[in-house]
Amino acid sequence: MPILLCCALLFLAIEKPDKKPPDDSVSPEVAAAAQLAKVRRIYIDTLTGGDAALQIHDLLMTSLQNSKLFIITEDEDKADAVLKGSGDDDVFTDTHQYSDGLNAHSQFGAASSEGLRNYSNSSNNHSGGVSIGENESRKSDERKHEAIVTVRLVAKDDDVIWSATAESLGGKFLGASADVADKIAKRLAADYKAAKQQAASPIPGAVAPPK
Repeated sequence: MPILLCCALLFLAIEKPDKKPPDDSVSPEVAAAAQLAKVRRIYIDTLTGGDAALQIHDLLMTSLQNSKLFIITEDEDKADAVLKGSGDDDVFTDTHQYSDGLNAHSQFGAASSEGLRNYSNSSNNHSGGVSIGENESRKSDERKHEAIVTVRLVAKDDDVIWSATAESLGGKFLGASADVADKIAKRLAADYKAAKQQAASPIPGAVAPPK
């Protein structure tokens, strides 16, 4: 009997404790920010949307690499999170129609009549007109691009911890696709820095003061 009791106590001692239940007191926003703050290595998955999406994928990789905040890996198993989504770059023609015109029209006239009983009758009539018309219409076609990207950052437990959408008709020095990739990278970098500050704050949800 003592042997059985010792075995039971030993079994209880080595039994793995139950997993800690999730803390429901933390808001989803704070929980997502806490996970985002831990991301260091990112894998960029193939974006859906055809050939344009493939180009945007490469531009995203370059923009995120240039942020100097993340390690971009091509091995999904090594990544802390995966960037997924879709992208497109539509080409359309913007048509402008211009019309210039000049018109002038003038008329004048005069009439007179005189009568003298038993002697003579006379009458004078004058009329005239001036008309000028000139119309010119122009049409111009401009080829433009409109790019849109929608992405989400997915953690290893398949939770979406960040998402964003960007649109662009092209920037001053960047094309439409390059501009949306740059916007996504800058937004992720800004939110990542804010998440790191939030994680370092003693109060959940507060932002640490600048050093």
